[in-house]
Amino acid sequence: MPPSVSLSCRRPLAPEYSLPVTAKLSKRFYDVLGEDVANEVVDWFNAVDLTYRTDLRELNELNFARFDAKLEQRLAEFRAELAALRTELIRWMFAFWVTNFIGVAGLLIALRGH
Repeated sequence: MPPSVSLSCRRPLAPEYSLPVTAKLSKRFYDVLGEDVANEVVDWFNAVDLTYRTDLRELNELNFARFDAKLEQRLAEFRAELAALRTELIRWMFAFWVTNFIGVAGLLIALRGH
């Protein structure tokens, strides 16, 4: 088995990220193509990896923005339903207390009359 050469390159994905990419190329590959070509292959793989990572990050950000917008919309709908429910509850409470007040007032009037 031929010995392998390990090339390690660091390229920043974003200012706050830096991931190492290590490519192991066989000694024969390295000897046949030379150091420059082997480094170009590693750089090409790094560029492809960076492109895929960038595309994935953009797709994730787009999906999160859609999720966030949908969540905001649903929260707004929920708040509107909650306000409508509160209004309805206040109406029922008012009707309940008015009815009870009329009943108690009638009872008091009836007891005073006796």
